[in-house]
Amino acid sequence: MSKRAKIILAIVAVLFVAILVWLGKKNQKSIVTYETEKPFKATIVKKAVATGKVIPLEEVEIKPQIAGIINKIMVEEGAIVKAGDLIATIRVVPNEQSLQSAKGRINSVQIQLNNAKVQYDRNKKLFDKGVISSQAFEASELAYNQAKNDLRNAQNDYQIIKRGSAGSSGANTNIRATASGMVVEIPVKKGYQVIEANSFNAGTTVATIADMSKMIFEGKVDESEVGKLVKDSDIQVSLGAIEGKKFPAKLNFIAPKGTEENGAVQFKIKADVTLDDQYFVRAGYSANADIVLEKKDSVLSIKESLLRFDKKTEEPYVEIKTGEEGKFEKKTLKLGTSDGVNVELLEGIGAEDEIKIWNKASKEEKKS
Repeated sequence: MSKRAKIILAIVAVLFVAILVWLGKKNQKSIVTYETEKPFKATIVKKAVATGKVIPLEEVEIKPQIAGIINKIMVEEGAIVKAGDLIATIRVVPNEQSLQSAKGRINSVQIQLNNAKVQYDRNKKLFDKGVISSQAFEASELAYNQAKNDLRNAQNDYQIIKRGSAGSSGANTNIRATASGMVVEIPVKKGYQVIEANSFNAGTTVATIADMSKMIFEGKVDESEVGKLVKDSDIQVSLGAIEGKKFPAKLNFIAPKGTEENGAVQFKIKADVTLDDQYFVRAGYSANADIVLEKKDSVLSIKESLLRFDKKTEEPYVEIKTGEEGKFEKKTLKLGTSDGVNVELLEGIGAEDEIKIWNKASKEEKKS
């Protein structure tokens, strides 16, 4: 073998050895180190959130006493009124058939009155001459007085049908407030036709008056949480229109019967809201209520993101650091209350154990 061939063979051998060494280092598995975290003390509050709105505790609908057309509205929405204040006036549009019937009754009663007067006048002359007894005279007098009274009633009925009132006061055509408060809604306008409340109809609402100093939260909670609610418990109400402010409230009503909505059973709740004079809370504001279901003060806790669940038993577990470098040991846990971020630790590990933070390896591992 020539000297040149030997040199080439030696170079090939060195390169082969270098490649083997490089491949060996590349395939050698380095120790993966993970960041760890210890359990900590925390206050865990489990809450339920109810969505709803704030509405006045006392709200009164003002309805007319007679059917007709709105002639004039005396107040605007937002006005403060007292009981008895004039809200609107109504112009009566009489029913033609009823009007003619009432007019016919007047004519009929007038005929009876004329006849009763003739008999009364005749009997009075006879009584004064002593021809008839006082009993016969009194009977004709009674009939005459009764006929006059019937005429007055018939005339009053006619005026009520025609104008909505028998006198000049117009009591039936004047719509007045029946309670004190703020006018929160006027659903009608001038020219609207309205009807009175009766046995077959609720009547037309002319205005709604509410006491804006007393507001309640009305919302709904899911059936999975309603069993944990306690009447008279304190809650916090947040309004969508007022950022960064929570109003204290006291739960005073939990519905005994739920309603199904979108496949889930919802239960109505109500709470008295304590208002702040710095804020004007309008009726109908959308709101959320934070209801404390359970609270644990200063308990040993871990982050829920550290938890894993066994595929077979579905029990929660974590991996804690052992004495050997890069080695972790699986520990099954018993958990308590959770707020969605932290969870109470009852059994399984101690306060000094170091828990593996999943998906957070050291910088060396990331580089490799």
